[in-house]
Amino acid sequence: MRQILASSRYVIVIAAFGTFLSGTVLLIFGVMSVVDITFEAFRALDLSAHAVEQLAVDFIKLIDVFLLGTVLYIVALGLYELFFDPTLPLPPWLIITDLDDLKEKLVGVIVVLLGVTFLGEVVSWDGETDILQLGISVSLVIAALSIVFANIRRHHEKRHEKAPAEE
Repeated sequence: MRQILASSRYVIVIAAFGTFLSGTVLLIFGVMSVVDITFEAFRALDLSAHAVEQLAVDFIKLIDVFLLGTVLYIVALGLYELFFDPTLPLPPWLIITDLDDLKEKLVGVIVVLLGVTFLGEVVSWDGETDILQLGISVSLVIAALSIVFANIRRHHEKRHEKAPAEE
């Protein structure tokens, strides 16, 4: 039973690969959308304020796609680092040594994703809908995630302070 449980970590390779593939597909489709929107903008050559505003909204919405692709990539790297190879040659800001590191990185990107999503709504706002409720909702979620982020960081720092003393 012990050997089975020890080997079961390899099941995570499915999640790591699936997440990596999902992120890669999103990033590729994001680039394809940028190219498509750019060609369409030059083809139409509409320089009216409305057309330029719509172009800006389209590009802001694509930032969401790129950020989500990035989140999936970070999750894939994190799972791979945690379960298979902690010595991957990565920049220091992408090194994940435990689940708290992964959660910390995810919370940070999710906060940015929420902010960009709200920005997209503000830029495309037609004045008809009540954007205040959305703003308050996004603010509350960001505040809650900030508290979670602070607790993760505090817990992580305490654990790393104790680690050298235990050795």
